[in-house]
Amino acid sequence: MIRMNKLTDYGVVLLTTFAREPAHGISARELSARTGIPQPTVVKLLKTLLKAGLLVSQRGTKGGYALAKLPAEVPVSAVIEALEGPLAITECSVPGMCEHERRCVARPNWAAVNDVIHEALSKLTLAEMTRPAQAHPPRPAPLLPSIDSPPRSIAP
Repeated sequence: MIRMNKLTDYGVVLLTTFAREPAHGISARELSARTGIPQPTVVKLLKTLLKAGLLVSQRGTKGGYALAKLPAEVPVSAVIEALEGPLAITECSVPGMCEHERRCVARPNWAAVNDVIHEALSKLTLAEMTRPAQAHPPRPAPLLPSIDSPPRSIAP
């Protein structure tokens, strides 16, 4: 299973909360109350997102955090990369990460898969993440039998 870690998921939730009200500063305490994410976790994520340039902060009674750009200008890929590092489906997708990359026959294919995923996440913005999800059509039945299917006999 390919999956983001929980902190990245929480980071997307926080930034989506900002995207719903881009003109307002929101405190860590308020973000915690709105999202249900524990305040120490919110503070940790805000520091990381601020350092990555995705947020700006203002001190004082009317202070708080806000998006550094308009929600339509912030791709989800930037959020994931700020919290997890380079977007890579496998280690070999990042040059220098795998000791076998020079002789790996699968590497070019994983790189192509990684490029498709990165492109899709680069097109998806925080503004789009605030909208209700569209219903997806049902997936077609698989063409090949699953591993759990009993083998079919072949008649002569």
